[in-house]
Amino acid sequence: MPRICVFGAGAIGGLLAARLEAAGTKVSVVARGPHLAAMRAHGLALVSGEERFTVQPALAEDPRELGPQDYLILTLKAHSLAPSLPQLRPLIGPETVIVAAVNGVPWWYCYGLPAPFTDRRVESVDPDGVLWEALPPSQTIGCIIYPAAEVTEPGVIVHSYGDRFSLGEPDGRRSPRIERLSELLIAAGFKAPVRPRLRDEIWVKLWGNMAFNPICTLTTASLDVVTTDPDTRETARAIMLEGQAVAEKLGVRFAIDVDKRIAGAAEVGRHKPSMLQDLERGRPLEIEALLGAVVEMGGWVGQDMPLSRAVLGLVRQRVRMRDAG
Repeated sequence: MPRICVFGAGAIGGLLAARLEAAGTKVSVVARGPHLAAMRAHGLALVSGEERFTVQPALAEDPRELGPQDYLILTLKAHSLAPSLPQLRPLIGPETVIVAAVNGVPWWYCYGLPAPFTDRRVESVDPDGVLWEALPPSQTIGCIIYPAAEVTEPGVIVHSYGDRFSLGEPDGRRSPRIERLSELLIAAGFKAPVRPRLRDEIWVKLWGNMAFNPICTLTTASLDVVTTDPDTRETARAIMLEGQAVAEKLGVRFAIDVDKRIAGAAEVGRHKPSMLQDLERGRPLEIEALLGAVVEMGGWVGQDMPLSRAVLGLVRQRVRMRDAG
């Protein structure tokens, strides 16, 4: 049985760990603080609709206790990756498969792309190239997160909707390592399709995040308001069209049009996107992975993005004002 570690066992990491463990796949979890104490005392509890169960995964505060893993599932916010590298290094060996379940543009995005973008670093998410060196793209599998979950109290995960984790090798292969991971996730009750063009799907999710997250953050409006109010809907649509122009110049193909993507976001209903939640809770925001990187890529391909640049600047200033007290 493969050695699997979930690093970043918050809502999504806890959901993955709980379902994998319940399905008979042994999982180790790196955690700390009250969350770790609660899991040690009472186990990791998952509530999903009418279903509730508790599992007892292996727990560690110090990753050195676990050693190199076969699969290392990263469910951190993008901005937390670099500060976590000292803890991640003991878990990574030459054969470790790094599963990047991270929102936005990932550090490995340009790995193996055709010229002139081959192996280019995305400075917005990996400014010094430290992620590229410490988390080698050749060992990495991309993973897109669709479920929504929340840590309602230490040791308790409430899963509200979604069960899909799309997977993809950077080069699109159906490798043995990705096939095995897909099988394990499916056995745990998830949908885990292997995509030959995962970047296309990254952009469909990012398409909404790059617009709705910052607009909700600036207005404090929930997603249902932003997608239906004529003013904010049109602003979001314009940002998304700027992003689409960049993506298509990078070789991405969109399977749906912009209005269908907005309609899909509207169906989520009264929901505060993660960026607004983080602003309200005093946490760092994923603004660079969700929008800053897209604006940077616009510069690569010579695509003007005036509205995206303006909104990016406003959100950055909003965070500075919050942090200034």
